[in-house]
Parts: sequence; C-alpha cells; structure tokens
Amino acid sequence: MPESVRVLLINDDESLSKYLREKLIINGGCFVDIESGVEAAMETYRKNSFDVVLVKFGMLDMDGPNIIKNIKLVDQDAIIIALIDELDHEFLKSIIKLNIYDYLTKPFNLEKLFFLIKKGSDLHGLIVANRRISQSFKEQNTSLQKQNTLLAKRIEESTKNLTRLYEDLRSTYMRTIKVLAHAIDARDHYTHSHSENVAKYAALIAKELAMTSDQIEVLREACELHDLGKIGVEDSILMKPSELTPEEWKNIRRHPDIGAQILEPLTFLDSVIDLVRQHHEHYDGTGYPQGLKGEEITLGARIIHIADAYEAMVSARSYRKDPLSKQAAIDEIKKHRGTQFDPRVVDAFLKVVDQL
Repeated sequence: MPESVRVLLINDDESLSKYLREKLIINGGCFVDIESGVEAAMETYRKNSFDVVLVKFGMLDMDGPNIIKNIKLVDQDAIIIALIDELDHEFLKSIIKLNIYDYLTKPFNLEKLFFLIKKGSDLHGLIVANRRISQSFKEQNTSLQKQNTLLAKRIEESTKNLTRLYEDLRSTYMRTIKVLAHAIDARDHYTHSHSENVAKYAALIAKELAMTSDQIEVLREACELHDLGKIGVEDSILMKPSELTPEEWKNIRRHPDIGAQILEPLTFLDSVIDLVRQHHEHYDGTGYPQGLKGEEITLGARIIHIADAYEAMVSARSYRKDPLSKQAAIDEIKKHRGTQFDPRVVDAFLKVVDQL
C-alpha cells in the first residue's frame, strides 16, 4: 500500500485504536490520525485531507449513521469504511443507504482491511481526479486527450490481478467504472443524466419483451456504461453546435469500440461488452462500428439503441437547443421501424412509451 494513503480512524476504544494504528502503519504503510470523539473528529477531517475514513459504530457521543452523514456534508466523495461489532442485515441495509464504501465486522480481518483501504484510496483518487478533469474541460479543452489517456491507464492498472482476491471484487470495480461513466455524462450539461435516463427507458422496454430480471440488470449496467468510449472523443467534437465533418464523424463512431476495449480486461463484464460495442448498430445493417444486421445484433443492444435515440431526441443538445416533442420523437421512431430499429423492439417501445 503506498505510504501516501491518509486514514482517519474515529473510535472511542483506546486499545482497538492503538492496535489498528500499529497494524496500519507497520503493515499497511499508512498515515493514521485517531479521534475518539465526534466533535474532534469532524474538526480534524475539515482541516486535513484523508483518503479513507474508518468509523467504529456504537460510540457513546454519536451513533454511526449520524457520523457518516456529517462526514458526507463536509465531503460527499468521502470513502468511509464502517467497523461494526456484528452483522445485522436490517442495520446493514440502513448504513448502505448512507453510501458508505464498505464495512467490516469483528473479528476484523486485517488483510481485507488493507485491501479495502487500498481500493478505497484508489477510488478516492479517481473521484478527485474526475472532478479536477471536469473543471479543466471548461478551462483548457486542449488538455482533454492527455487527461483521458491518464484516466484510461489508471482504470487498467486498478483492474489487474484483483479477480482472485475477494468475492465482492465485482462491486468494487463497478463503483470505479460508474464514477468515470458519470463524469463523462457530466462533461456536457446537455447530457447530464443521459445514461441514467437511457437505463430507465431500456428496462421498461425489456420488461415488455419478457426479459428476465438478470438480463434486465445486465442491460441496465450496459446503459450506464454505453457512452464510456466518449472518453476518447474531444470536447470540441462532442459539443460542436454545427454539423460534423466526415473526419469528426469518424472519430465519434469509434466510441462504441473504445468503450468495449476499456471494459475488456474486466472479465466479469463479458455480458455487457457486446451491448456497449453494438448499441449504435442499425437493424438494416447501416449502423456502426461493425455494420451488423438484424439478429446479428444482440437484443439488448437493439433495445439500448432505441432508448438512446429517444432520450437524445427529447433532450436539448449542443447541436439542437430545442428538443423534439414526445410525439415527434415517437413519430421519428415509427418512421424508422424496420430500418434503423428492430420492429419487435419498436412495438414494445410503443406499448410502454406513455410511462416514459
């Protein structure tokens, strides 16, 4: 674990604090600050920069959930690991809603604690970097490609040799990837919440087509990540208010392949990768990047394509400040039934469109 990792331990059990601090410094290579009271802990947190916060539940002067809420008020991106005496599923549900990073129960597994701190620190670094990058997008567009390359490398580095470590590894990586995907949506205020909306629409269509809950969950994940490849597209192209040149279109059309390539090292996302790669294929074979046709295109990708197109039409964009009306967007999809869009998916869309 890199020595630069800063940990704040909030715990009123002196013997436990001493034990954990010794292990984290000697074996974990961390810098550790300890506070036994909530007021002092919050003051320390406000004045210093920490990568990870360990919170012991059951302290005398404040309950754990309120401590977490106070920390999140100071820094919404705080990485918090809860230390709890024993597992209570109802209690666990309540603290997960508070957006903690993870939890440990007694007896505390030090190897897992070191692992969570390392991954939590990496995630915190990614979040901080993403916020800085979003700011730099507004001030210096010319630095975008360099920053994107660095982010892609960090994702690749953070995914190596982790599958064998813990059963919950998949959720750890999904947090990292989704943070990046949301940052990409946030690059342009016109596309804020775009992926989230596409996921909602696609799930309704999939339910109408009688897809299983597992298939719908895979579809949701693919929707959240479908534009991940736009990390390789410059802002000047993504937010261009006028018609794109042929070369700029060529650049845009690379994003499904780029997104799939970023996800390929993550073997647990195999079922998602094809959906990301194919979400711009057309039913008649005129889409991209592979020019697939009909049933050659995965059903989930055909669903995402309609959900993505509808959301884009009814939302403002840099190239079209006034969105289409709902009815105009529906008419446009009907018009391309059997050409751009799968007829069966269009029919399902029409049955649920009133719910959108």
